[in-house]
Amino acid sequence: MNALTARFSSELQAVPMGQRLGRVVSFNGLVLEALGPDARLGELCEIEPRDGATCVLAEVVGFREERVQLMPFGHLEGISTDSRIRASGRPVTIPVGPALLGRVVDAFGDPLDDDGPVECAASYPLYRTPINPMARAPIEDVLETGVRAIDTLLTLGVGQRVGVFAGSGVGKSTLLGMLARQVKADVTVLALIGERGREVGEFLTHSLGEDGRKRAVVIAATADESALVRVHAAHAAHAVAEYFRDQGQSVLLMVDSMTRFAMAQREIGLAIGEPPTFRGYTPSVFSQLPKLLERCGRLRSGGAISGVYSVLVEGDDMNEPVTDHMRAILDGHIVLTRDLAARGHHPAIDVLHSSSRLMHQVASEDESALATAAKRHLAIHEASRDLIELGAHQRGANPALDRAVDLKPALDRLMQQTPRESTPRAEACRQMASAVATEVVA
Repeated sequence: MNALTARFSSELQAVPMGQRLGRVVSFNGLVLEALGPDARLGELCEIEPRDGATCVLAEVVGFREERVQLMPFGHLEGISTDSRIRASGRPVTIPVGPALLGRVVDAFGDPLDDDGPVECAASYPLYRTPINPMARAPIEDVLETGVRAIDTLLTLGVGQRVGVFAGSGVGKSTLLGMLARQVKADVTVLALIGERGREVGEFLTHSLGEDGRKRAVVIAATADESALVRVHAAHAAHAVAEYFRDQGQSVLLMVDSMTRFAMAQREIGLAIGEPPTFRGYTPSVFSQLPKLLERCGRLRSGGAISGVYSVLVEGDDMNEPVTDHMRAILDGHIVLTRDLAARGHHPAIDVLHSSSRLMHQVASEDESALATAAKRHLAIHEASRDLIELGAHQRGANPALDRAVDLKPALDRLMQQTPRESTPRAEACRQMASAVATEVVA
């Protein structure tokens, strides 16, 4: 009885015996400032409209001169300077469980489709402690994508993080759809950040398809959502991926796009008074990117998250800040170019400017040597492309260039494929070996 009494007393002391309240004092269009409540950074608060309407949820995003800065998730119609704010005592979480498979939800796990409520028994916080580096397992297994150009020349590993870099209208979404349908993984978690509402449905129907959707969880935050909701959607996708990884499953996580995530984080940073740097990006943008991406990987305890992050390259400038920072953090980058797309080469992967940093760890020596030989021929041809197109190439003057010219059509055919076409990696490597070994008789 004494033990039961002590336990009851301990639990009773943990229950809050009062409310932590505050009052709205200002609002600048994005951030609301309040006197109180005594809340922590990242804590959820409820804002009570004066007319008795439904409370609006907001998150504590900063502090300034003894005032609490909050960013609301919804619209603030009816909020006034005497509106009361109540601290909830809890951070933002998302429900997780097998019931999420096949569903389309928002950043908080609420359904966006017409399949009823999502019934999950557990929840994960959006922000988790980074993985201990010593808990990571080495990446040794090939991640088969079904895309010949990637599987042969840019081989990926299970647990690797790779970026798809492209300007607008170059085929980025089409390639992501191919990967979502064809990559061999137990579960696919797809985050659509800042997309137009029309594109969400089109991606599900045309790119992901019915079969791909059955093993996928789609988390969407469209362009009309607040910056905070768009940021939360990216973190929510990682939390859902972590749940399935913790069940020992191999997860493919895809985020489209990290540029829009960075833009949303920039909006938040500027609103709470962070100093802008190059192109207006705030320091928090570049501190959040590695924290987010480091949540992927393969664990010694089992389970892995393979990350594919799309990056919308502004003005086709591969050195703009978000693109450059992402390229430095990731384990590889797949570059799509407007020039190849204009020539009808799809997917428009520029293999000479793309790289998989883990290819030599997961591919065999013969496969790596084959990829090196193919890239060498492509590089020789590209270096003399103007000469060839002008008709100034003289056969016999440069045997290496002659060989590259002979092999280029076969290599181009191999690296092109339609969105619905999938090739097993073993077959793709066999076709590559055949193409590189081809001798053209003059």
